[in-house]
Amino acid sequence: MPSSLTIKQLHAKTGDLVRKAGASRTFITITDRGIPIAVLTSPSALKPRRRKRTLLPEYIALMSKTPSTDVMDDLDAVRGDR
Repeated sequence: MPSSLTIKQLHAKTGDLVRKAGASRTFITITDRGIPIAVLTSPSALKPRRRKRTLLPEYIALMSKTPSTDVMDDLDAVRGDR
């Protein structure tokens, strides 16, 4: 299997190339006029991205409060009316 091919070659053999890339952990570079523009590979060949979350101080403060028995008070607190 080639490690690099043109868009024209990709269009001619898409199904076969996708199946081959999906079955192995290889990377196939797709080029346009000699310039790499895409990579075809199996999802298992990619490292999973870990999403970083940052909690806002306002959210932490809101979650640390004990909920009241009045739903409207809680809604006003979430909306920032109070």
